[in-house]
Amino acid sequence: MLETSVSAGVDVGSTWLDLGFHPFAKPVRARNSEAGVATIVAALRQRGVGRVAMEAIGGYAHKLVAALIEAGVTVFTVNPRRIKAFRDAEGLIAKTDRLDASLIARFAHSMADELRPLRDAGQAVLKALSTRRRQLTESIAIEKTRLKQAFDPLIAESCREMIALLEDRRRTIEAELDRRIEAEDRMARRRAILSSIPGIAARISALVAIEMPELGELGRKEAASLAGLAPHPSQSGLSPGRNAISGGRPCLRAAFYMAALVPSAAIRASSASTRTCAAQENPQRSPSSPSPVEWSQSQTPSSATISPSIKQPSLDPTNTVARPQGSDVIMDSGLRGNDKRCASDSNRGRAAPIFLHCFRATLIRESQRRNALFAQQRAKIPLN
Repeated sequence: MLETSVSAGVDVGSTWLDLGFHPFAKPVRARNSEAGVATIVAALRQRGVGRVAMEAIGGYAHKLVAALIEAGVTVFTVNPRRIKAFRDAEGLIAKTDRLDASLIARFAHSMADELRPLRDAGQAVLKALSTRRRQLTESIAIEKTRLKQAFDPLIAESCREMIALLEDRRRTIEAELDRRIEAEDRMARRRAILSSIPGIAARISALVAIEMPELGELGRKEAASLAGLAPHPSQSGLSPGRNAISGGRPCLRAAFYMAALVPSAAIRASSASTRTCAAQENPQRSPSSPSPVEWSQSQTPSSATISPSIKQPSLDPTNTVARPQGSDVIMDSGLRGNDKRCASDSNRGRAAPIFLHCFRATLIRESQRRNALFAQQRAKIPLN
């Protein structure tokens, strides 16, 4: 029977696998092959280890992770930056593969409550497919840029052929992703719920369901921080400080940004149509009098009360949703068709997605509250 009181760490490389333990035991080294993976699993069973941590460094550990999950061992993947910070906290300077394995084992023992285990090996495959789709999308964007700069017909034709080939490969990856998601009831249900949000369709919902498996198990603040959308304060001493989003998972932050821009564009189009209709119904209205949008913008808090790092948002009277200045252009980040459907559907576009409410409006309120608190603290400090 495996005991969770014993922790192990694996330093994964392209050639070797180094296994360390906490409490201390003799380390084990094996080649990163099927025979070496079997040696690692046997050593873990012999010592009764039920918890194994390793750095998230890519695909070198895929065979080991699959074998450990099949053997019933709880597997954690850790950001390498956290392991480095843990080494600095211990005051260590020496660094070898075996020392790193022992360091990871101590980290897994000390931070057991903060780690999230991998659910199954299929989750790693889904993440790999999702990553490959993003890589293909980036390659297509690069080839399109080269096509715009091509002056020779032969080069332009080569770029078009490459774009067509990459798009065909991307469709194949997307079809496989859809098949695997539909085969799992939990992920299919989560994707259906995400797709019901205006601005989110097939591609973004699949990405969120795959890259954020913790969704539904975390609070809204933890979920926002994990997605890289939570404003984190940076303040010390008498400085007013500032709040800015940072950290999290970049792919989620980019996806939510695009999802927020789509209904924002629909809201602007709807507002322009409303102003046009109002002008036709009331031709006596002075051109210099403020429009509903201009009036609502004049009612927003002064930019002096908001942190300098945050641009003052504008509010739309059709739906009081904060949106950033200068977001008139929706950048192509691999989203097509379905993911931009809300831009042509004014009824659904009027309903802002929950991400705008949770992240942008909260960002403004938290900035105002913190700046007011800092102002009160400075007022209490006597001046010499």
